[in-house]
Amino acid sequence: MTRTTRTAGATLAAGLLLSSGYLIGHAETIAPPQAVPIPPAAVAAPAIEPGRRPSFAGLVSAVEPAVVHIRTTSVMKTGGPGEIPPGFPREFFGEHGMRPPQQQGPQRRQGAGSGFIIRADGVVLTNAHVVDGAKEITVTLHDGRELQAKVLGRDEKTDLAVLKLDAADLPVAKLGDSTAIAVGDWVVAIGNPFGLSNTVTAGIVSAKGRAIGAGPYDDFIQTDAPINPGNSGGPLFDEAGNVVGINSAIWSQNGGNIGIGFAIPINLAKQLVPQLEEHGHVTRGWLGVTIQAMTPDVAESLGVDAKKGALVTQVSKDSPAAKAGLEPGDVIVRFDGNDVGSQAALPPLVAVTPIGKDVPVVVLRHGETKTLEVSVAKLDDPSSDEPAAEDRSRLGLSLRDLTPAERGERDLTESEGVLVVGVLPDSPAEEAGIKPGDVVLRVNRAGVSSVESLKAEVGRAPGDHPVLLLVRPTEGTDRFAALSPR
Repeated sequence: MTRTTRTAGATLAAGLLLSSGYLIGHAETIAPPQAVPIPPAAVAAPAIEPGRRPSFAGLVSAVEPAVVHIRTTSVMKTGGPGEIPPGFPREFFGEHGMRPPQQQGPQRRQGAGSGFIIRADGVVLTNAHVVDGAKEITVTLHDGRELQAKVLGRDEKTDLAVLKLDAADLPVAKLGDSTAIAVGDWVVAIGNPFGLSNTVTAGIVSAKGRAIGAGPYDDFIQTDAPINPGNSGGPLFDEAGNVVGINSAIWSQNGGNIGIGFAIPINLAKQLVPQLEEHGHVTRGWLGVTIQAMTPDVAESLGVDAKKGALVTQVSKDSPAAKAGLEPGDVIVRFDGNDVGSQAALPPLVAVTPIGKDVPVVVLRHGETKTLEVSVAKLDDPSSDEPAAEDRSRLGLSLRDLTPAERGERDLTESEGVLVVGVLPDSPAEEAGIKPGDVVLRVNRAGVSSVESLKAEVGRAPGDHPVLLLVRPTEGTDRFAALSPR
């Protein structure tokens, strides 16, 4: 069965992400990007002359020094017989009747990916899944030097991560404009597929604005430039030697390249890098609507163009959208001056809008065009971003309350669930396999609906007694996890 899969060191998510991993012993239009300072010495290469067979030799020699190889080491706790540990390629199990061998105790797992230097003082951009759960990160430069890296910030929703090396005067990749490339343009990918460092492949831009089900902010560049596991986080260059994308996923029947790869637009990374570097996470705007794609039948009944806009199906109570007067049945066709060509185009536009900014939203309602003024709010509740110190030390969890929109996305009622936003390394929560994005439904069989109620239930448990959590992961079915507080 053909599908988009992601393989990274620690998890198997919605596509075959292009970092590699193995066990030892036991990868529309968006708002104008924020500027990322690029030194004058940033590398570039002359464009390929039209009218002749392209050679990428000059381009490669100019940009290759800024591309790096990333190796990670993490520790995972394996399950019992018949349980597929995180990181195993699940296409090899299940339907073929094969199961992984039973393994006991913590296991060391190594993974590999790619990245590229975006600032001479050692700032590196890569995929979030490449460094997911990593205890050690080693970056190999083009000149052979190996440096240890630390994570400045990660954003799982867009699969971006920013690393920092203790170095100076490093070669830098020049960041281009992903909106300027066109379908049919030549592109070059450089990375480390299957650990083969400095591998260069070329192809064209096959499509833009692809939504592949990887997350709420899908806006991928599709390319036929061959990319494989280990290419994750590596750069996709245009003909001038500018980075226009970050290789992230492939569509594959067998785990290898079949000519359909996906890269994150570099303009999206430009918007998020400053936040990731300074704060370690991303703050996003919130509109407060549930939307769906337009279909010909629905469009005909509403009297609108089926090819444009995002159809509002639900408006959250007391949300910015509700206060501005948006209604179910409205079709959002423009947001803050940007055309909304499809359902997938709206979330990225809202997400990068500064908190508190008043923006015009153009909607079609009953055959008429209306412009509403919306004051964009913060997606997360800032009052509950951090849990009490007792919760962090005992269980290793960072928690916050769910927003109404998030409850709707996860099929939860107002009285269900607390969101996990962070897990401390080497904590009981990490050992139990809990990850950011999971939702805690129950504590010791009692339902929880807020951080305060969770704290109360944890406080009722004896100090030396395991705490039983019912967890709904981002993928898969609900499961119980027993955490022994420290």
